Amino acid sequence: MRDRELVLLHGQPGSRADWSGVLEQLPGGIRAVAADRPGYGGSGEPAGGLEANARTVLAGMDARGTKRAVLVGHSFGGGVALATAALAPERVEALVLAASVGPECLTPVDHLLAAPVAGEIAAVVAFAATAPYARARLARVERRAARPVPPDEHVSLQIWGRTRADHGHVWRSFLVEQRALVAELPALVGQLGAVSAPALIIADPADAVVPMRTSHALRAALADSELIEVSGTGHHIPRVHAAGLVAQLTRFLTALDERPADQASSA
Repeated sequence: MRDRELVLLHGQPGSRADWSGVLEQLPGGIRAVAADRPGYGGSGEPAGGLEANARTVLAGMDARGTKRAVLVGHSFGGGVALATAALAPERVEALVLAASVGPECLTPVDHLLAAPVAGEIAAVVAFAATAPYARARLARVERRAARPVPPDEHVSLQIWGRTRADHGHVWRSFLVEQRALVAELPALVGQLGAVSAPALIIADPADAVVPMRTSHALRAALADSELIEVSGTGHHIPRVHAAGLVAQLTRFLTALDERPADQASSA
């Protein structure tokens, strides 16, 4: 497998730690970059929407001297990967979209969380109640097991209980992104037909956060794409299904290497 760079984009909320299992199992020859997205962890940048995140991805690539990369996005991070491919197609070699946002993913709850006033109240209440509850549950689990909880167990509790932001409160980052998702997603969906990068879409039909219809719609909209369905992973594929994700990713990248030169260069 030829040398290339992967840019790993976590979801909402989340952190670069979501990719720890994937990073540990990637084969040699692949340089992977997993950073906290703007508004989360140690990013030091304020939260932004899909396009703002895409510009951050491109700025990071510029800083590393990376001309083209494979973008691997989970959930909201998948939307960032798609936005980057739409904004600068020449910089994106391929896309891997795990439980990604996309067409038909928005629900009434998404619109509520993005609404003026109601959005702030819902976000504050959700984070104020959820984070302490998740931390308490994790502590009980660890006491009973007499060991730390590994990254692929009790994933939702870990993400909500251990998420932190050095640039403002996490609920603010969540709210900014939620509003941007509702505002920007229709335009992004309209651009998907022009995205030429090969795409691997991975989703669990039982995902309770992003419906399976979204992955089917992405498959239909992206000209050069394939859809892999996995079971028993839920929404948090990078953590729960790290080994399977790496296996599919490796297969996908190997297939890219085997494409004819003219087809690969146009991808």
